[in-house]
Amino acid sequence: MEFKSNKSGYCPGPEKDGGLSRRSFLGSMGLSAMALGMPQFACSSRDNKNELVPPDIEGFERSKEEDPSAGWEPFSDRKVRVGLVGYGVSRFSADFGFQNHPNVEVVAVSDLIADRCKALAAAVGCDKMYASLEEMVKDDTIEAIFVATDAPSHARHCIEVLNHGKHVAVAVPAAFGSIEEGEELLEVVNNNKGLKYMMFETSCFRENLFAMRQIYNSGGFGDIVYSEGEYWHYSEKGIDSYNNWRHGMPPQWYPTHNTAYYVGVTGNTFTEVSCLGMPSYMERYQKGNNVYNNPFGTEIAFMKTSEGGISRQSRSSDTPGPGSETGRLRGTKGSYDDKYHGKAENLPDLKRPPLPPGVPPGGHGGSHGRLTEEFIRSIIEDRKPLVDIVAALNMTVPGIIAHQSAMKGGEWLKIPQY
Repeated sequence: MEFKSNKSGYCPGPEKDGGLSRRSFLGSMGLSAMALGMPQFACSSRDNKNELVPPDIEGFERSKEEDPSAGWEPFSDRKVRVGLVGYGVSRFSADFGFQNHPNVEVVAVSDLIADRCKALAAAVGCDKMYASLEEMVKDDTIEAIFVATDAPSHARHCIEVLNHGKHVAVAVPAAFGSIEEGEELLEVVNNNKGLKYMMFETSCFRENLFAMRQIYNSGGFGDIVYSEGEYWHYSEKGIDSYNNWRHGMPPQWYPTHNTAYYVGVTGNTFTEVSCLGMPSYMERYQKGNNVYNNPFGTEIAFMKTSEGGISRQSRSSDTPGPGSETGRLRGTKGSYDDKYHGKAENLPDLKRPPLPPGVPPGGHGGSHGRLTEEFIRSIIEDRKPLVDIVAALNMTVPGIIAHQSAMKGGEWLKIPQY
């Protein structure tokens, strides 16, 4: 089954009225200039060292670094002019530290819900507001947009941004349940060679995965024989979302926090998958009670890798217990669970890169600020970002195929290669 995103909406979080018209948005904002799509006020980065903490959601834990900026050096005087879209339940537009980065000027914000748009503007110190992403992309003063909208709209919104000549960063996943939308996005990225696309996969800058990538690139693992990625995210009542898109979603449609523990380490791919799903006791995961006709709250996938190994990729949203976003590797020369076990000598520096002073490491184990730093550097240095479109699809699409396998009782299925 392919899930088609809602054309008009994109901001994650609960809805009370099913949407917000442009007229009601302008009225509630009280900004007459917005009626012409020409907000009056400019924005600037603000020096705010306080972290903007979202609700208490599993996986949002902060890192406890004493001095995350130690060793950071200025690399440019340029400021990238950024727009931020989406301020729903996760409050991601403010939580990745764009407003604190010395090489960023936040010039505009947007959310479909007027109160949330005002809250986002206040959180990042910006007065220029748009009623929708579709309005924001017309602003020629904006160079790049961070899309923190609902997952079903990610691919479509990124296409919209790129087609208006702007760099784009996006929350995970790259596409939601639709391989076709993901491949359309790939085509648009390839047709806009001068623009950067980056998916903000938080696991890629978690402390353990970063160390694994460094060790792998230095040859410390050899060939990966076996890998694991797990994303356990229990919520009895479910997390609020725009148009209830999270309600009963197939677990493996949101797979990148776990698939990153192979793709994000090695740069290689999954080639085949067999996945089993467990029928859920929760009402929202029972067939007929969600728009996906999905019966599974837990999906466990076994995947073959392009280097000849095997990987277990697990996703669960209905099993009580502590949350987990992590992974493990075993190779021909070494392994990693909570640390490296192997014979490699002269391992590279395993410490994550420093952050600009004032940019908080943020949630998901201190990955937020580093993802922003990587994206902004990729623009200024004109280079490929860490999680480009190919890596994003190689983390996202295996989960879509995995759910197809689960619906077929675990049948082995081929995974597209990008």
